[in-house]
Amino acid sequence: MHFPLHPETPPEGITIEALFAGRDIDLEAMYSRMKGLMDAEGLPYAQRSHTYNSRLAQELGKWADTQPGGAALHDALYKAYFVDGLNIGDIPTLVSVAQAVGLDADAALEVLEQRTFEADVDHDWSRSRAIGVTGVPTFVAGGYGVVGAQPYEALAGLITKVRSQNPP
Repeated sequence: MHFPLHPETPPEGITIEALFAGRDIDLEAMYSRMKGLMDAEGLPYAQRSHTYNSRLAQELGKWADTQPGGAALHDALYKAYFVDGLNIGDIPTLVSVAQAVGLDADAALEVLEQRTFEADVDHDWSRSRAIGVTGVPTFVAGGYGVVGAQPYEALAGLITKVRSQNPP
């Protein structure tokens, strides 16, 4: 399910400093925490200078889920954004990422230009609001949720709580 994280972000993106301006957040500490979590899981993660609007990437991801081998797009978009710092709101960039994982570039371009999966993402955004998602990632099970990059124990606690209320 997709979530509208900073949907007001313009197509050209904004700097990380502008995104968090006036919020008394230590950006270096925030990056270090995330980098440590990602390193512990063996995931690549780089310090980004900008954030970009992910709406079109979400629509492309919905389409990719209907294509053979399309699941690979999600990891490629993660890498493009969180490792390479690419603008995932830029149509040529998205088409290039799709093509790099073996998806048809012309079909990807058509999906993005025609906004073929716009309604599907709108539905996801409505559902996200309805169940109270406020950040990413959010893990939901049995009416309970865990928001943010959390340690394994937090996720295991969620499953334990749900299982205790719904025994087999």
